[in-house]
Parts: sequence; structure tokens; C-alpha cells
Amino acid sequence: VKDVDFGYRQILVRNTKGKKDRVVPIPDVSREGLQQQIDKVRVLHSSDLERGNGRVFLPEALSRKYPAAEAELGWQYVFPAARLSKDPRSGVRRRHHLHENGLQKHIRQAAMKAKILKKVNCHALRHSFATHLL
Repeated sequence: VKDVDFGYRQILVRNTKGKKDRVVPIPDVSREGLQQQIDKVRVLHSSDLERGNGRVFLPEALSRKYPAAEAELGWQYVFPAARLSKDPRSGVRRRHHLHENGLQKHIRQAAMKAKILKKVNCHALRHSFATHLL
């Protein structure tokens, strides 16, 4: 959540291919929906904390330096999984992010609904967005 910056209208995507951080602009048409999603995450996170959960996995160096950060809203995923799952590294129940296959499925369904005959997937959307920016 902390990497979404509405003031600068951008999202910081960390540790991408090539171990780089990238900045992605937030289109005006997406701002309201993204804000609503973060509001839903805020409510879900609060509920998780009340039940003794609400923590995400952090890299070991970060978790040592900032032990309480794993329970802060800023570190939560913008698109969290529907269910908690047991972290195999620690045995702690955590809420991970949505699986990429679920996103792919929704994109394909939207393409079919829009009667788009070409293959549509996350990669195609990324490239069409980049081309549009040029």
C-alpha cells in the first residue's frame, strides 16, 4: 500500500525483473478505483489485526530492523488473497497477495465480454500501456 502515491500519481514497483525498482504512472481513470481498493484493504487489515493476524512476510533484514512493520497497513498488499495461509518459512498464518493466475483469468473473461478476439493477458496489457505512453 505504501508504494501507491496518489500525490505524485505513481506506483513504485519494487524488485522487478533485473532487480530494479520501477515507477509506473497512475492513469486518472484508475485513481478512484485504486483508492477504493486501498480502502477495502484498510478495512480487511483492521479486521485481520483484531483476529490476531494482519501480518505480511518481510525480507529478514527488514523484519529485524523494523519488527512491527509486518503488521502496518503500508506493508499490506493492494490486492490481498481472500484467505489467510500458513507461511511455510515460519508457520505463521498470513495474508499473501492474489495469485497471478486469478488476475489472468479475470482479464481473459473481460476480453471475452468485450468481444476482443486477440489474445489478451497481463503481458499484452503492459506492452500496450507502454506503447500508449510513447
